Amino acid sequence: MRLILYGKPGCHLCEGLEEKLEQIRGVLNFELELRDITSRDDWFNAYQYEVPVLCKESAGKEELLPRPSPRASTAQVQLMLQKYLSNN
Repeated sequence: MRLILYGKPGCHLCEGLEEKLEQIRGVLNFELELRDITSRDDWFNAYQYEVPVLCKESAGKEELLPRPSPRASTAQVQLMLQKYLSNN
């Protein structure tokens, strides 16, 4: 399973979610790909007001996942991901 995190440099919300995902990566088996929206116009136009954006990639298609609250604990993010990753 692969998760894609769209974000931008200097975004504290993006960095916070990335940190939580890194902490649970060993518990849940997934790869994490970070995508800087400032590196491509299509990503920037799609997500400039939405970052961080989390997607799961399955069969070559991206599926948007609900964005966890910035106040969500690492455990809460893990529970949310378990729900969405098990629906595979």
